[in-house]
This record gives sequence, structure tokens and C-alpha cells, in this order.
Amino acid sequence: MNILIVDGNEKVSSEKYTELGMLTQYEVYQEVLEKISAYELNISIIHPTWGDDFLPPGTNLEDFDGIAWTGSVLNIYDLRPDVRRQIDLAKILLQKKNMIFGSCWGLQVLATAAGGHVRKNPKGLEAVIAKKITLNKQGINHPMYNDKPYTFDSFCWHYDIVEKLPANSIVLSSNDNSDYQSVTFSRNNSEVWGVQYHPEFNSKWISGLISQRKSILLEEDFFSSEHDFNIMYNYLSDLNKYDSLRKDLEISDTLIDDKIRYRELINWLTHLKDNFSSI
Repeated sequence: MNILIVDGNEKVSSEKYTELGMLTQYEVYQEVLEKISAYELNISIIHPTWGDDFLPPGTNLEDFDGIAWTGSVLNIYDLRPDVRRQIDLAKILLQKKNMIFGSCWGLQVLATAAGGHVRKNPKGLEAVIAKKITLNKQGINHPMYNDKPYTFDSFCWHYDIVEKLPANSIVLSSNDNSDYQSVTFSRNNSEVWGVQYHPEFNSKWISGLISQRKSILLEEDFFSSEHDFNIMYNYLSDLNKYDSLRKDLEISDTLIDDKIRYRELINWLTHLKDNFSSI
């Protein structure tokens, strides 16, 4: 299957990850899709924030069966050129026959392109772990959540939320921070699965992220002290070594079991193969 990963981040943001010895968000996506796929994948990556000429020579948007849209540090409502470029790209892709998965920023771009609206969340930053995401009836019966527990936790980092959904959207899950933790909608021949959290992130990668953003987490009172931060950081950086910390941190299996955490993406690939693949 031919998969296109749309990198939502600015180049400078990706370079910061690399400088810290981390994978970029688009590299995380590629690694995870290749790891979990039961099918042969041909993956291409584009970077629309890097400039107008983001399609490599010989690349045609008609060539792809599935689109995966990464997270980003950008804000939709800023409407900078690199933001507008992504919205315009999403509008084009929604005109084609695509199975599109959007994580966090990816959901926000796709929802905006389809007529929705994004705002800063009045409840504030949701970071590190999105807790007790709960499926509604539509979510329980949706193929995105086949073999997913009714309530689960997921890694996350976002200030913004979708406030107004595109027409004909179906809400699949929510939690105390967001009424729209996951949604699905169709446009023309495209089907969109969007989540406000990050099923592609793993514990090791999120430990690098929170190390990079430690001061924000302490200022926002996600941790009562640097000591408490270090406990979480140590655990996430090496689950086996610091397994004794898990109970006190209230870490769910849904967060650290790969088969559960990646379930949405596993199901997306299966749905893509069965309904959209040209191979």
C-alpha cells in the first residue's frame, strides 16, 4: 500500500528533536506504521511547512491510498503561510479517494479544511497522558476501535481543540479535557479518522518530549515538584528498569502495551487495505 505521511511541523521544530537525539514526529509515524503493518508499505513523506515546493519531483497526490498527518507545534488560528499551506493541502486531499488518519494537529487541520473550527482549549494544556478517554456508542461500534478497551489512556500534548466539528461528523470518544477526543467524517471520496491524542507516540519518545518541555510542565503544575517530574521521566524513559514506579504513577496497560496503544493505527491500516488500497 502507498502511504503518504504529511509532516505538520516546521523544519526548526524537527531539527530540535534531532538535536536531542529523538526521532522527529514524521519519523515516529513511519517507524510505527512499518512496525505494526501486516502489509507491505511504500511510505513517502512531505513537509508542507518547509516551502511551497513540498512535493518531490515525480510525486502525485493521486498515487496514495492512505494519508497520515502528524502533530505540530503550530496553531491553526494563527493562519500563517505554513498553516494555510496545510489547510489548502487538506482541502485538495479531501477531494480525492483517500483514507486519512490525523493525530492531534492532523485532526485540527483536517477539521478546519472541512469547515470546522479550532480554538485554544479553555481547560488548558493536556499533556503527557490523556486520561480516561471513553468511547461512546458510536466509538464502540466503529472499526477504528476494534479490540480497543472502552476506556483508555494515551500520550498527548495539545493546547488547542476542535470547537466546531465539520458537518456530518461523528464523535467517537471524549474525556474531561475534550468533548472530541476522536471523530470521523467523510468528504467526497475521502474518509477521515481523527484523534486529539497521539497513538503513535511511545513511552521512550514521550520521555524525550517532556524532558525538552520540563519547565512548561512545572509552570503548568502538571507535577508538584521537580522530584515528581523526575519519577515520571525515569519511568517513561525505561519501563522495565523502573517498573516498581508504575503502580504509584497509575499507569494503565492501555498506555504501555503496544498492541493496545497502537490499536487505532493497526485498525486504520486494516480498513485501508480492505476499502481503499489499489494494491
